[in-house]
Amino acid sequence: MTRRTDPRTTRLPVPARELPAFTPVPRRCVRHDGWTPERQQAFIEALADTGSVAAACRTVNMSAEGAYYLRRQPGAESFRTAWQSALDLGVQRLEDVAMERALNGIDVPVYSYGALIGTRKSYNDRLLMFLLRNRAPERFGKHGSDLKGLNAVGKMEKARLKKKWRKEWEAEQRQTSPAEVRSRIDAKLEGVRRAVEARRAREWQQMSEETRAAWDRFKQLRDADFERLKANAEFRRFHDQGPEDEEDIRARYPRAKRPEPEPEVFPKWHGLRDSTWD
Repeated sequence: MTRRTDPRTTRLPVPARELPAFTPVPRRCVRHDGWTPERQQAFIEALADTGSVAAACRTVNMSAEGAYYLRRQPGAESFRTAWQSALDLGVQRLEDVAMERALNGIDVPVYSYGALIGTRKSYNDRLLMFLLRNRAPERFGKHGSDLKGLNAVGKMEKARLKKKWRKEWEAEQRQTSPAEVRSRIDAKLEGVRRAVEARRAREWQQMSEETRAAWDRFKQLRDADFERLKANAEFRRFHDQGPEDEEDIRARYPRAKRPEPEPEVFPKWHGLRDSTWD
């Protein structure tokens, strides 16, 4: 008689080559019921199997509080790295278990009047659609690649890369002085300016003589319009300030015209002795 196992509680064996190698956390006193190197290795293996810290602690008969305390101790850098790697591996294996359950379903017991009469196969369509949207978002996602962010492994990888890039950027900032940053920016701007000048030179060589003459005439008219607008703007600015010598301004800006003031209109009041009173 073969014993059936529950896929929800069965641990998947992790190949030895996939287990993260680490240096055990040194302890001041070695106890047979403490965090020995062997128990630390078994904890990392169980964490890679299940992806759960609580389940891994139950496997080695230790508390989760003790595991987190061990993680904070001096000299636990390698242990923390192995912890994170085991969690990543455990999440991947949990995805495999979820895919197995979504494809093949699970056996649900059927009872009648309190007695077990058999089992039936139950499928989770929502779990299957969730996995399809994460593993093939371009085909099954509502918003294309945006749903790829729902993948737990992708989120953890993004967070890891973000921390790595942040550390590299901070190290680079500490090693780079403001003068070097400015010199790099100036060098990039100079490269852009040279590229623009080279592109304009190539375009100028491709123009015909008529196009070049038209372009030169256009620049002359544009400069003349600019000077005229500039003169009018300066004249209006001096006019608003109320200059004392208007002749000097007209001599300086002969083409600008000063607007004529509007005549003041006063109401006409009639007196009793006014001959025009009707």
